[in-house]
Amino acid sequence: MSKTILITGASTGFGRDTAETLSRAGHTVFASMRDIEGRNREHAKALRERGIQVVELDVTNDESVDRAVESVIARAGRIDVVVNNAGIMAIGVTEAFSADQAKVMLNTNVVGPLRVSRAVLPHMREQGDGLIINIGSIVGRVVFPFFATYGASKFALEALTDSLRYELSQLGIDVVLVQPSAYATPLLGKIQQPADVDRAAAYGTVGEIPSAMIQQFQAMLTGANAPNPHDVAEAIGKLVAQPTGEHPERVVVGDSFGADTLNAYAADVQKQVIAALGLGHLATRVALPTTGT
Repeated sequence: MSKTILITGASTGFGRDTAETLSRAGHTVFASMRDIEGRNREHAKALRERGIQVVELDVTNDESVDRAVESVIARAGRIDVVVNNAGIMAIGVTEAFSADQAKVMLNTNVVGPLRVSRAVLPHMREQGDGLIINIGSIVGRVVFPFFATYGASKFALEALTDSLRYELSQLGIDVVLVQPSAYATPLLGKIQQPADVDRAAAYGTVGEIPSAMIQQFQAMLTGANAPNPHDVAEAIGKLVAQPTGEHPERVVVGDSFGADTLNAYAADVQKQVIAALGLGHLATRVALPTTGT
């Protein structure tokens, strides 16, 4: 069954690959990104040439998000699936990151998915059906040193995703978290560095570890046995194809570094927590009669 799908951060990387993959599968895809008439003009043009519709959307701006969602609704009549993929990454000595850098990270990686979800949920609730896929990370479950601000944003996205899943379970809407491991995508070339270089230098040899880690990741992810980034698009495609009400809570893609073990343990603990609150019914999705096409 063809679905109408909105993807954020679709100019390159996971978002671009997912847009093209879902379009080939017969879905109506709206690939969103910032500055489609400027720096992303060529990306937008290439997507349009593949029959994919392009929408201007900045996840850090309320008005931009609202305009984009209303544009999709006006053109397609509904939104069945949202893939919250847009994000930024940072690696470095935590003390050396400024508060403003942390705010940008959280505004993009956490508040951004919340903005988009808030914009689409009234439409999904009216339909009585919908799927929100949030792109997290294994470092939202396990801790890598020097990934503090990025990891914090992905840990926060875990909580946001779980809360939304419970709250929407009786309204016919599924919420899933995809947890990719490390892959070679353009995000690696856009890693934010700490603004306070003097504080980073004060760490001596320890402060040199982040740069070495980045080089190691780049070598590992571009070598002969490097993991295929298309794994993520394939995983999202499978989620979109699954019947409503049958989606898993989380999907790890790639080397889990133990995140899958923590997922299983947390799921058992979470069941106990929800039951203790007297809210066990929110753990089971209720299918509703749907409206629209």
